[in-house]
Amino acid sequence: MAQPSHEKMMPLEDYLQTVAFVAKSLADENRLRILLCVNNEKKSVSSIVEELNLSQPLVSHHLKELRQALLVKVERSGPFVYYEIADARILTILEALKALATDLLAARTTF
Repeated sequence: MAQPSHEKMMPLEDYLQTVAFVAKSLADENRLRILLCVNNEKKSVSSIVEELNLSQPLVSHHLKELRQALLVKVERSGPFVYYEIADARILTILEALKALATDLLAARTTF
């Protein structure tokens, strides 16, 4: 399995674990929606709940997962907690996955 050139010194098992660490967190539609929601500005849980029309416990659960995967940053301001995307490269990855999925689905000949 070919690794990106800057990763050649990393053992294969470490490489796979590193990629899986992020990929697992991107494998849920609600987490993707939350990442897109907090892309442009810091938002509170209640703002995310309202914007995405999801329950507060569900949003809190997914924010915990995204936080553990280091995909969102947390800022506390008094009693409020705000979330924002941790790294803009996440959006580049999402766009690349969308383009790949679109191409694969367009070329699909069997269902």
